[in-house]
Amino acid sequence: MVNRFQSFFYGWIIVFIAGLAVFFSGPGQTYSNSIYITEYIDHFGWSNTEISSIYSIATFCAGILMMFVGRMVDKIGQKKMLIFAGVALGLACFYNSIVSNIWMMAIGFFFIRLFGQGSMTLIPNTLVPQWFIQKRGRALSFMAIGGFASAAFFPLANAWLIQRWDWQTSWQVWGALLLFLFVPLVILFVRNKPEDIGLKPDGLTLRKNKNQKQPIPIAEVDWTLQEARKTLAFWALIVCVGIPALVNTAITFHLVSIFRENHITPEIAATVLSLMAIIGFPISLISGFILEKVKTRTLLIVIFILETVLLLLLLITQNVLTAIIFGVIWGMASGLERITINIVWPNYFGRKYLGSIKGVAVTVTVVASSFGPLPLGVGYDVLQSYTQALVLIMLFPIIGLIAATLAKKPVKEVDSTRSKYVAP
Repeated sequence: MVNRFQSFFYGWIIVFIAGLAVFFSGPGQTYSNSIYITEYIDHFGWSNTEISSIYSIATFCAGILMMFVGRMVDKIGQKKMLIFAGVALGLACFYNSIVSNIWMMAIGFFFIRLFGQGSMTLIPNTLVPQWFIQKRGRALSFMAIGGFASAAFFPLANAWLIQRWDWQTSWQVWGALLLFLFVPLVILFVRNKPEDIGLKPDGLTLRKNKNQKQPIPIAEVDWTLQEARKTLAFWALIVCVGIPALVNTAITFHLVSIFRENHITPEIAATVLSLMAIIGFPISLISGFILEKVKTRTLLIVIFILETVLLLLLLITQNVLTAIIFGVIWGMASGLERITINIVWPNYFGRKYLGSIKGVAVTVTVVASSFGPLPLGVGYDVLQSYTQALVLIMLFPIIGLIAATLAKKPVKEVDSTRSKYVAP
């Protein structure tokens, strides 16, 4: 088995499948669902507050379960969990195509958020770090291509499918692709870790440096969830991952309505969502390589500065040009966030218990995102304007900036005989 993969490190196949998983998380992501909101309002006659509320509640309930999903990843492995999540999300898409009342929609939102936004991003982000240590930044950057391709593709594809047929058909298309394309690829190609096929992370084996008698060790220190919780860094990072989720979900969910209030068409809003992804793509690639050289905390600080600028810009967006500039800034922030927030957990706390630790982080991410749409929806219905609510959520990036400065990598005393080593 080892000889089979000597000429090409199988980890890059894993990166491709993980990127595909993140791409197919699209039906459960807010950038995809935002295109359906006005369709639901027109079709069912529900208010913005009603839809925002059930979306937030469903997201919150799904987020709570992500800690359980993380533990299951550690217990039975990424492959089985990814197969389960892919099948479940595909079936959830078919279910969403037949919703006929608000209770059915609440259930549909719950399942696509649990298996789409939650599981289909958590599992790939615990899978890739198993295969890379030194090249983890670039590996996660390449995986992130799937996320940005998803964010660029789904809004425009949904808009086209709805215009060509209807919103019910668009859900059915995604369900079929998940069940008959994505899941078979996972079954055929995914392996949980390099050790399963006789390899080591990064495709390297332990070897000696030509100028030294002993191998160059890179100690991988593994923290349990209980140990990580005792560090200041863990809680500072929890704040750092929660705030972007809240802010970005709020903006994305209501972007069409915010732009429509300012006489900017839904087509421009969909274009801005795609532009954000297009700009974010090269930024994410660059940030992965940067994170192999500089401290994660530095990029976290930059992220929250950009988010503050982003909200200020959204307040003054009144025309297409300003909307395009807004999309560019948003793409820059998103590109940095996608890699930085994912790489920090294995870099700080190791691989062994990554599922449990990331499960908590994703729970916070999903729960935080569940609260994002609600204040803007209520603010608009009560005040007939998004301005006051946008000013309110500007406080969150400032809190995040403070947390980022406190998120220093923790140090753990480890018995050297229990450390894992991989040669550079």
